[in-house]
Amino acid sequence: MKGNPSSIQGNRLQLSDMKHLPNVLIVGSGEYTTGYVHGAASRSDKSAGVVALTLFDLRASGKVGRLLMAGTNGTKFPGIRKHLHEKITDSYGLDSSIETYPDDNEPSDPSAYLQAMDQLQPGDAVIVFTPDSTHFEIAIQATKRRLHVLIAKPMVKTMDQHRSLAEIAANTNLLVCMEVHKRWDPIYTDAGERIRSLGDFSLFHAYMSQPKSQLDSFKAWAGKSSDISYYLNAHHLDFLCNSLHGKARPLLVTAMASNGVAQMKSIETEDSITLTSRWQNMTSKSLGTAVCTASWIAPQSDVHSQQRFFYQGHRGEVTVDQAHRGYSVADDQKGFQSPNPLFMKYGPDAQGNFSGQQCYGYRSISDFIDAAISVEKGETRASDWNLKLATIHDTFLVTAILQAGRMSLDNDSAGITIRHGSVGLPSSLIVR
Repeated sequence: MKGNPSSIQGNRLQLSDMKHLPNVLIVGSGEYTTGYVHGAASRSDKSAGVVALTLFDLRASGKVGRLLMAGTNGTKFPGIRKHLHEKITDSYGLDSSIETYPDDNEPSDPSAYLQAMDQLQPGDAVIVFTPDSTHFEIAIQATKRRLHVLIAKPMVKTMDQHRSLAEIAANTNLLVCMEVHKRWDPIYTDAGERIRSLGDFSLFHAYMSQPKSQLDSFKAWAGKSSDISYYLNAHHLDFLCNSLHGKARPLLVTAMASNGVAQMKSIETEDSITLTSRWQNMTSKSLGTAVCTASWIAPQSDVHSQQRFFYQGHRGEVTVDQAHRGYSVADDQKGFQSPNPLFMKYGPDAQGNFSGQQCYGYRSISDFIDAAISVEKGETRASDWNLKLATIHDTFLVTAILQAGRMSLDNDSAGITIRHGSVGLPSSLIVR
């Protein structure tokens, strides 16, 4: 199987003098990478995508070299290339050419990403936006080739998978990171810093949702290989674990779910999942409680995703409503909206150029690329990026809580005890 030549000629000429730059493979061709869903532009706030757009801009700025994309259905790529040209080249003048795998006439090749990886060199990068259950195997194949890896949240689905990847990353000086862009949201960043000064942890209550249309976008895997908790609760769990790093740890997880709407669409999955976890403050041994709810049955509204939380510490409180920051717009086509340009700014600047480089959706990718370049130049080691990026070593607790939540649901909402090893990391999950 070959990559489509029509998508890469001309691009090779431009990149002939860029051999020192990291080449990047995107695995996954869906909404977040391209903005293309079911043969058309997504109806969400990401119709131009995020990952490919960011990388096209990084290539234009001289940060990366060749760009490749691997999916499972090559017959989608002509439509994707047309979509990218209309949304990115026509909008900003950015070169949107990309090497694609499998070939355009191949309707099904789940292993096409392997052929694409073989076009890369050690030290290049892979960005993974595929169904949750595929993350581990793709990441393993990337690390075998000594490629840095950025993986959409959740990193992986089990503690065993997480531990295996962490060991490989440590032994090979590779960055293996989770793409969890809320770490770059300036509001969340400031909130996390304030939380660390508010004494012991007492209560965290978080909610994140997406509209019912996402059930159609994700129907190929929803309820079959993953669920809405893995997909959305990962954001707020990572925020909490990062904010409480070294201060508190989770001991017990119980999950409950609601259903009905997805089933009416003939999709056997939960509509909403709530994870309740008991935490213990490390010094005082006092207890705290975290309640995280994720849902994908929200109605169409002024935002694509509701994102909010309340945090209570022993010495203060923090409240964040990410979806509403006193900024709203209305037009004849889309009606009333509450946009979030802090995540991604799609409107071109006065000169017609893309201008979203400071947005947190962009920076979560660009900072990973910068870190990978630094490691390859020998300026830093991969371990230097712990607590700066969402590395495999910093996100173990997130995987533990998410897996415990799934275990709880599968055991009639039983409590799942998280046992911690001698080095302070989770060692096992026990059904009570």
